[in-house]
Amino acid sequence: MNGRVATTRLDAGRLAGWLSENGIALDGVPRLVLIAGGRSNLTYRIEDDRGVQAVLRRPPTGRVLQSAHDVAREYRIITSLAPTDVPVPAAYALCTDERVLGAPFYVMGFVPGTVVAGDADGGRYPLAARGPASRSLVDVLTAIHRVDVDAIGLGTLGRKENYCLRQLRRWRQQFHATTSRELPIIDELHDRLARAVPPQRFTGLVHGDYRPGNVLLDSAGRVNAVLDWELATLGDTLADLGWLLATWRQPGEPEMLESPTARDGFWSRAELIERYQLVTGHPVADVHWYQAFALWRLACISEGILARYRAGVMGDDGFDSESEGRHVLELAEASWRVLNETA
Repeated sequence: MNGRVATTRLDAGRLAGWLSENGIALDGVPRLVLIAGGRSNLTYRIEDDRGVQAVLRRPPTGRVLQSAHDVAREYRIITSLAPTDVPVPAAYALCTDERVLGAPFYVMGFVPGTVVAGDADGGRYPLAARGPASRSLVDVLTAIHRVDVDAIGLGTLGRKENYCLRQLRRWRQQFHATTSRELPIIDELHDRLARAVPPQRFTGLVHGDYRPGNVLLDSAGRVNAVLDWELATLGDTLADLGWLLATWRQPGEPEMLESPTARDGFWSRAELIERYQLVTGHPVADVHWYQAFALWRLACISEGILARYRAGVMGDDGFDSESEGRHVLELAEASWRVLNETA
């Protein structure tokens, strides 16, 4: 995993005791090292005198929105996905006793690989692996969408019907619950998107934030693990494809989003769609609506991230609040443009 790191303060003895009780043996005192780059739940490497032994996920350090940052839910998802074709880290143990670390958390296995999140990451990633990585990203997404959620115990993860309408309502509420800024375009986009919601034709497990920055890739282009299941639920699987397209930058496009894919060798959006249709057998219609919806939802989520950093609950990893504030508006304007292009 990449990123700037900072060591968190903790009761090392209490954490070491809990880890030992749950079969996670350490050599020496455990150290939690924050993995920078995540903007939702906090992710740490658990290190000891031998190196990295596991990974820990916990909520931000302050007040969060109701139902947000539910690490027990994340733990349930990766545990349930273990026997499927979806590559996920091994789930080790869940702790709901807040006396151990000050919040619930879970521990999972450390998976080798590279997070290829931004443009510089894309430039460093091997040219010969960029095409295979594009294909693997699509194929793993289709594996997520093929999961029989009832068979693996995730059939009650959420309501299956009317996903996009529910998401529109939820994220507008979340936006207004987290900010005092006046951004009328958020409500205007909500209303415009709500009037044109496509019929939900394909229902399944939705990751909610599927993009190159949320997987671990090996040097040959294979997805070793899918990370960050915080937003996963049941619903319209084409929303995941729209999200991938929205976060997939092509050559010559402005650097509005952190994305590695404007570099030579990565597929185009059209190639992603073609592969998704081929593997799933699902015709992809209304894809621009899903892309615009994803950009609007990104704007709402980014406003929440901005609010959490300004409240000081996300740690110090170099986050630029002023730039992020502009970024929210840029995302909303990009959503509007996509809708206008297809009106």
